[in-house]
Amino acid sequence: MAAYCRVSTEKEEQEKSFETQKEMYTERIMLNPHWQMAGIYADEGLTGTIAKKRPQFMKMIEDCRKGKIDAIITKSVSRFSRNNLDCLMYVRELKERGIPILFEKEGINTLQVSSELLIILFSGLSQAESESISENVKIGKRRSAQKGNVAICFKNMLGYRRGADGEPEIDPDEAETVRLIFDSFLEGMSLLNIARMLMQQGRKTGRGNTEWSAGGVKRILTNEKYKGDALLQKTFTDDPISKKKKKNNGELTMYYVENSHPAIIERAVFDRAQEELARRNGKRKVKEVGTTTEQGKYSSKYALTDLLYCGECGTPYRRCTWIRKGGKKIVWRCISRLDYGTKYCKHSPSLEEYRIHAAIADAVTAYARQGGADVERLKAHIRFYELQSSEQSCLIQKRLTELEAAFSDLLKLSGKNRQDEQYDETLQKILEEKAVLSGRLQKQQAGGAAQQSLLDRMEHTDAILEGLKNRPVEYDDQVIRQLVECVKVLSADKLLICFYGGDHMEVPV
Repeated sequence: MAAYCRVSTEKEEQEKSFETQKEMYTERIMLNPHWQMAGIYADEGLTGTIAKKRPQFMKMIEDCRKGKIDAIITKSVSRFSRNNLDCLMYVRELKERGIPILFEKEGINTLQVSSELLIILFSGLSQAESESISENVKIGKRRSAQKGNVAICFKNMLGYRRGADGEPEIDPDEAETVRLIFDSFLEGMSLLNIARMLMQQGRKTGRGNTEWSAGGVKRILTNEKYKGDALLQKTFTDDPISKKKKKNNGELTMYYVENSHPAIIERAVFDRAQEELARRNGKRKVKEVGTTTEQGKYSSKYALTDLLYCGECGTPYRRCTWIRKGGKKIVWRCISRLDYGTKYCKHSPSLEEYRIHAAIADAVTAYARQGGADVERLKAHIRFYELQSSEQSCLIQKRLTELEAAFSDLLKLSGKNRQDEQYDETLQKILEEKAVLSGRLQKQQAGGAAQQSLLDRMEHTDAILEGLKNRPVEYDDQVIRQLVECVKVLSADKLLICFYGGDHMEVPV
């Protein structure tokens, strides 16, 4: 005789029930002279709607198939399964093997003739109860999201743990890993190389293992919780039986809560990482046939792979090794010229790597001595923009409040007045004006965020240039990535260096 026990949560009262069930069935089986103990199979804190997610349940079924169990006793149909289909499938399989299941609460022995009809009834009620509970939980979660209440899953969230007051607090050791990921990414490392580095260092993921992937690194880089914000209802569960999560693509309203918990990553650093992700995703490469450029992959090994472009056709340059008379020479060549000859690009030169490095280093040295971008001028421009934007936003907000009041007044009218044609026309005009003004307000807010992001980048650039001002600059991939937006090959003896912020400089090669 085997017994099966299950509780669906890990709360203290459920834990007591779980231990009580195990002790009770152990004692009952051992004291019955007609029964021999075949095992206590128990799943704690697991749903009863999906059999395959209950390891002890599946082990019990497998042991039945191996002939290790002659009968099973359990508290009720709902403890055995809350999924009508699963319940009947396993009951029928075990019945064919001559293995009865004794449901104590309902008084059912599955080998009896009338048992299946009763099981259908009770398991159907159990499934309906599960669906009702699930619906209530969903409603509760959605109301909580509307109020801006943030719940963090500490189990898999790297960098945070539950504090003594139940609120999230930063885990210093794990937060160091998060900061390392952001710093390495902004220094130019690829997602895959960051994952390899973390595995080499033995750093743990949010799940507690050391198996890192490029996808896992990207999820950390794009998780807004690391800057102290939270986007609620990113996913939702549609089916209470399968409990499969779906990505929210507009089916439900999402709510964004700012400063909901302590930030591990500064807001400006997080925003720079999003810009860098977008930039790498938008990198260009040569098409297979016909035209010269399309989206391509980012390479972190050499900064020039990401920065150097042909001034004639706009195609990236590729690093090549020439071997002549036993000697090696590293050169960079236009990919279109390499792949198609002079068909699309007729005059692009091949340039030796050391000459390109020297020209870029000279340009950065000169730019640093000039003082770099005029950050103060940019700040003044942004302050002026913010002042204008703030005034316009206040006017829009005022008008939206007026429209909201007018809308509420219309809804309070009696049913007779609502049938009037003028009522429908007025209501439509209010809704249309609200939509237009809300769109303008969103654009202004987005524009302000973009301006601030640019200023953050320029201040970061200015800080780097300040450290380079009084000494000659040697070529360094990490430094160049943070200062230079792109390098265009104008001719065999001239490059155009484009710095972040819009400044550019022609330099000899």
